[in-house]
Amino acid sequence: MSTDQSLIETRPPALHATEWINANEISLEHLSGKVVLIRWWTGPDCPYCKNSSIALNTWHEKYAAQGLQVIGMYHHKTDTPLITENVKTCADNFGFKFPIGIDTNWGTLNKWWLFTKRDWTSVSFLLDKAGMIQHIHPGGEYIEGDSDYNELEQKIISLLKE
Repeated sequence: MSTDQSLIETRPPALHATEWINANEISLEHLSGKVVLIRWWTGPDCPYCKNSSIALNTWHEKYAAQGLQVIGMYHHKTDTPLITENVKTCADNFGFKFPIGIDTNWGTLNKWWLFTKRDWTSVSFLLDKAGMIQHIHPGGEYIEGDSDYNELEQKIISLLKE
């Protein structure tokens, strides 16, 4: 999947969430020295989010002890009111044990990704230990065995070794 290479080797804007699940407030500055994988996701009706949740859980379990921090950023896509407990239930159903930020009104997503026309909102960013963007999966899903999954996992492994 092709992505905008102009963002590679840049420092992303601050990470803002109105609420956090499975963690206290997180800032990128506090994650210095870690490889950080951030995935924007929506509720249970998104097949791409559901399918990719397996990879996120696998990488969290497999690489957290080596310095990977997975973060899920929830962005609400329905006309129903955003209820934190519903987001928590969905995160629990996906098996997420890593921090989940609620990106109300898509503020952070707009600053990181949607500031220009993009087709997907389920974007993933991989940051190196210095906080620089090293890889972007521009949306959709990644499932074990597909090329997007393999490419992202190899990049995680490479950055953890640096």
